[in-house]
Amino acid sequence: MDTVKIKDKTFKISIPEAEIMKHIDEVAERINRDMAGKNPLLLAVLNGSFIFAADLIRRITIPCEISFVKLASYQGTTSTGKVTEVIGINEDLAGRTIIIVEDIVESGLTIKRMIETLGTRNPESVHICTLLLKPEKLTVPLDIEYVAMSIPNDFILGYGLDYDQQGRNLKDIYTLVE
Repeated sequence: MDTVKIKDKTFKISIPEAEIMKHIDEVAERINRDMAGKNPLLLAVLNGSFIFAADLIRRITIPCEISFVKLASYQGTTSTGKVTEVIGINEDLAGRTIIIVEDIVESGLTIKRMIETLGTRNPESVHICTLLLKPEKLTVPLDIEYVAMSIPNDFILGYGLDYDQQGRNLKDIYTLVE
């Protein structure tokens, strides 16, 4: 499938599955090296990061744990800019090494909100890992240590990312065709 139609929009493949996996392998290798001996807790941000988080954790060879948090800031194809926590964190984070796992970082507001929330729980350190980064959209300064891929400011879906809750199941990443 070179193009797909989701609801009223057409998308074309921009990042094939094999390329996605190659970049995830590279990020996992860096995490394995950097986090050796730390037993990090991966906090995957739902819904978009669930596929990335699953593929990433299967490639992490050091002891680690995973949990999920749900934050919402999207409607249709645009971010509302207002982050609402839907499902919170139940783990004791005091003294823990935390890796936030995101599908995509655009403005950075979601991650900033998460870091603020986590900071009140006294973790030893908080690190950011994202499948995709849109550097030109970033509006807040963030130290994103683990970036699988930087992409232009296009609307995308597939591999966990959606358009109005559709298309998450596509194995490749697709870009909106104007």
